[in-house]
Amino acid sequence: MVHLTWLGHSTFELKLSTGEVYLIDPWLENPKAPANYELTRLDGILLSHGHSDHIGSVLSLSARFGCPVVGIDDLIAWLGSKGATNGVGMNKGGSYQLGPLTITLVFASHSSTTVEDGKFVPLGDACGIVITLPDGRAIYFAGDTDVFGDMRLIADLYQPQVSILPIGDFYTMGPKQAALACRMLRSQTIIPMHYGTFPPLTGTPEALAELISDLPHVKVLAPNPGVTIEL
Repeated sequence: MVHLTWLGHSTFELKLSTGEVYLIDPWLENPKAPANYELTRLDGILLSHGHSDHIGSVLSLSARFGCPVVGIDDLIAWLGSKGATNGVGMNKGGSYQLGPLTITLVFASHSSTTVEDGKFVPLGDACGIVITLPDGRAIYFAGDTDVFGDMRLIADLYQPQVSILPIGDFYTMGPKQAALACRMLRSQTIIPMHYGTFPPLTGTPEALAELISDLPHVKVLAPNPGVTIEL
């Protein structure tokens, strides 16, 4: 059994039955973060791209736990220059064995930058993340992407039973595009993210569920921040 907890915005905690704990795109200070969340163990950090609302807590967590930080090479190198020295820099199509998990970076349609001294600094390509669990099931974390046709390849290659998709619109795809992504990915469970954090992020899980209501085998799970679901 795997426990997944939404910590607001695009931050998730993944906890295995064997005790390992991983964070995806940690920004624990986001406006929707649960106030009572406590972290006492961290075995790895997974990053989709370098925008501040996805890496906001990486440096403090890396200093506290010293765990591996996995992401695209350019971003990991930049984080290393800031003190996150236990980085694992990969690229799209590559896989890495992180404890009992297999982590694979895949394509995403988005940008990835930070600002230093008033100038934009590129941090490599944005990515999606496929997490293959010890039992062989796969979770697809899409990151901040628009829909793209090669989601069919992700479905063919990895058969993700669970897809975590942005639906907020404005900075990512909205429900209309996410509904098409659901059809291409063929996952049985869809977990929305990156919505409701700020006023422009207007997409809702209800809108997505309505758009795929003709897919009775697909369920949209939208837990409140801090609520854990079993996968």
